[in-house]
Amino acid sequence: MSEKILEIEIFGNKYRICVKGEEDERYISQLTSYVDQKMQEVAVKSRSSDLAKIAVLAALNIADELFISERRIEELREALNRLENELAQIEDQVRKNEANLETLEKLTP
Repeated sequence: MSEKILEIEIFGNKYRICVKGEEDERYISQLTSYVDQKMQEVAVKSRSSDLAKIAVLAALNIADELFISERRIEELREALNRLENELAQIEDQVRKNEANLETLEKLTP
């Protein structure tokens, strides 16, 4: 995998970063677009021209999105665990019912 320097632009400022391979370059492009979009949104809402303030507020917005996503993932994991437990209980009941049926079939002439 080759490394190369990629020039990106976020909120009108150019940066040079090192990327590895084509996949990473596409990923960096997506990240760049996302961060730029967030900074543009913050700049409009805050009506500020202070780059540091805009960057910090955009970072807070992105961190909020991350925390909400992580909380949702945890909720989904808990729901999946509950469903797996319910499924295990149902499977146990099916096995018991099958065993009872076999016993009844043996007793029936």
